[in-house]
Amino acid sequence: MMTMNDLFDIKGRVAVMTGACGVLGSTIVRYFARQGCKVVLLDLEKARETGEGIVSEIKKDGGEAMFLSTNVLDEDILRRNLDDILKAYGSIDILLNGAGGNMGPANVGPEQTIFDMDIDATRKVFELNIMGAILPTRVFTSAMVERGKGSIINFCSMSSFRPLTRVCGYGMAKSALASWTQWLSGELAIKFGEGLRVNAIAPGFLLTNQNRSLLTNPDGSLTERSRQILGHTPFGRFLEPDELCGALHYLASDASKGVTGTVVAVDGGFNSFSI
Repeated sequence: MMTMNDLFDIKGRVAVMTGACGVLGSTIVRYFARQGCKVVLLDLEKARETGEGIVSEIKKDGGEAMFLSTNVLDEDILRRNLDDILKAYGSIDILLNGAGGNMGPANVGPEQTIFDMDIDATRKVFELNIMGAILPTRVFTSAMVERGKGSIINFCSMSSFRPLTRVCGYGMAKSALASWTQWLSGELAIKFGEGLRVNAIAPGFLLTNQNRSLLTNPDGSLTERSRQILGHTPFGRFLEPDELCGALHYLASDASKGVTGTVVAVDGGFNSFSI
């Protein structure tokens, strides 16, 4: 029988993460490996060198890990990934849908209007952030359904709660991802049992390779966009990637076994703050 001391124990569980080789993903998979998880890094082929480097680090520290090249928009590739994971580890316990991102042309800048929005870029951003979570979930959840247990965690954003200026396509996609998280939580629980849970985290503002040029000037100073963000953040600073790990651990573990359909903000107070 599980004791209160065991609620956060995820040792031995298989954690699969898409988009695992970026700034956030690499921090998260290293964390889960340190907690004793067997981690599977899924990312594009161009990230192989980075991914295999992370795997080597984890193994050097006594952990278990593997990198698999994937495409979150290609269900055939994802099914091959599933076969490889099950051959190596036998199950999937945690799915972290970390793949996503934005494209500059899908934004509407201060000097632009809706008529300047690049529709093709907007479609790509929307597809990556929505279908890039739906397709991996369809594929990898099949292994969870067989066992009647699993935790799926999506990555929303501050734009999941309300629109942010400029990021039109990304904002629409992330708000849709929050809706998908809530819908799927009920769908899985009703049809496959309460052991399958779906939640999300909504990170606040962090400096990553994707947004660095938007938030910092070439000399490293903050842009006006950054000053607006930090002025609305009670912490008064950007978050660090490792500050997401505690919330993810909670949602992945039995400590949250009564929690599903929730979007947890990890944002230094941004979403709750008003003047």
